[in-house]
Amino acid sequence: MLSFDSVKNIAYLEPQTSFSEMAKDKFCQKFDIQCDSTPIKTIKQIVEFVEQDPDYLGVLPVENTLDGTIRESFDCLIASKNPNIRILAEMVMPIEYCLLSKTTEFYSITGLIATPRLMGKCHDFIHNEMPLNLNIVEAPTMLEAAHELNNYNLTYASIGNKKIAETCRLNVLKENIHDDKDNKTTYILIGDRETQESNKDTTTLAFSTNNTPGALLEILTIFLKNNINLSYISSRPSKNNPFQYMFIVNLDGHIHNETMLKAINEIKPKTSLFRYLGSYKKASL
Repeated sequence: MLSFDSVKNIAYLEPQTSFSEMAKDKFCQKFDIQCDSTPIKTIKQIVEFVEQDPDYLGVLPVENTLDGTIRESFDCLIASKNPNIRILAEMVMPIEYCLLSKTTEFYSITGLIATPRLMGKCHDFIHNEMPLNLNIVEAPTMLEAAHELNNYNLTYASIGNKKIAETCRLNVLKENIHDDKDNKTTYILIGDRETQESNKDTTTLAFSTNNTPGALLEILTIFLKNNINLSYISSRPSKNNPFQYMFIVNLDGHIHNETMLKAINEIKPKTSLFRYLGSYKKASL
């Protein structure tokens, strides 16, 4: 079990009340992390923040079911100046939107304050369950929409998440009002720490192959030979060398496992760049 007794601070993507802060809260609850937290503007700055102190942690989004892999998170991890900054844990969090208001009466709502993007994500609910002559007020962010409710009467509502409801002391009139009910984001917890082996681990590696025929196949064959399952693979152009590709792979198992370590030591000489990004327990879906 990971120990986080000495943690001083945990960073997440701003703004406050974002889904990233909700993920941070869930990680803190799961691992009993009690420390300060810091909202930070960019993924790169979060990684740089964690590099400053071994007792700093960070929370990054890495994949969304609608938008795919969030490449910046992996790119910044790979480029980290501290090779000991690794993935310590992951979680899959539903991205759920709610109708929020100062009132408790859903059928009294005549106006809606929200971002155009969120109105698009909740189109079916707005079209089918809210008044036809609904008064629409646009806002730049979810949080500002919630704050804007103070300038309107009790018949107005906003679209936001449960963190905003908690922070702004608003009532949740309707939950799960978004059109796509399968929208989920995978978040990772990063830091300069070691994880312990469990019976349900993932190991994440990043590497570039030598520019020779069959180079990738040769590496994949090593995993096959050692009976290691590849649960995920993606590629992207390398930022360091034009026309060269970086591969990100997830393997079933922990680096402390003898077979996993043997396979990794076999593939290292066959790569032009190699980075171990962490072994951690698989998230429950």
